[in-house]
Amino acid sequence: MLLPDLPDLTRHRRVVIVGVTGSGKSSLAVRLAAIGGMPHVRVDDLMWRPGWVQLDAAAQVEAVAPHVRGEAWVLDGLWSATREVVLPRTDLVIALDYPRRVSLGRLLNRTLHRLRTHEEACGGNTETWSSALSRDSIVAWHFRSFDRKHAQIEQMAAGPDGPPVLRFTDPRATDAWLRSLEQAAAA
Repeated sequence: MLLPDLPDLTRHRRVVIVGVTGSGKSSLAVRLAAIGGMPHVRVDDLMWRPGWVQLDAAAQVEAVAPHVRGEAWVLDGLWSATREVVLPRTDLVIALDYPRRVSLGRLLNRTLHRLRTHEEACGGNTETWSSALSRDSIVAWHFRSFDRKHAQIEQMAAGPDGPPVLRFTDPRATDAWLRSLEQAAAA
């Protein structure tokens, strides 16, 4: 169900951010967690091990469960295997439902930055030119998952059950909302 008004971080203390790869989930989570004084949970760090080894579904649930037992958190993603554990504890879903050109542009910039700097991506892994150009690359994943993630966001927003959804379709609106939260927190 779509949230009729902007959320109040004193009431919405368990937040999940969803969106396609490259939409800015982690960046938003960092800022939102700082504003609300809530822990930021880097979901991809929980799900990947060195060598790009992904946890199986049961291990994914095990990895995220201790974090969502808390009274306040911001998760920067929602993996399919963890939905049944995460969503019942969620006060608010923030959906970054931007056009492909936005998320793809951000993803390409981030990937190029990580290739130049060797900055860790997640779980102790770094991106390489061979991984960036492979069929299993994060860019290829963006293309394979974009329509499915957009449909999931629409379904969450339209569904009468589940946590409320705050859906952003323009990054400028997201930034304006964050600035308003930061100003309110500073006052």
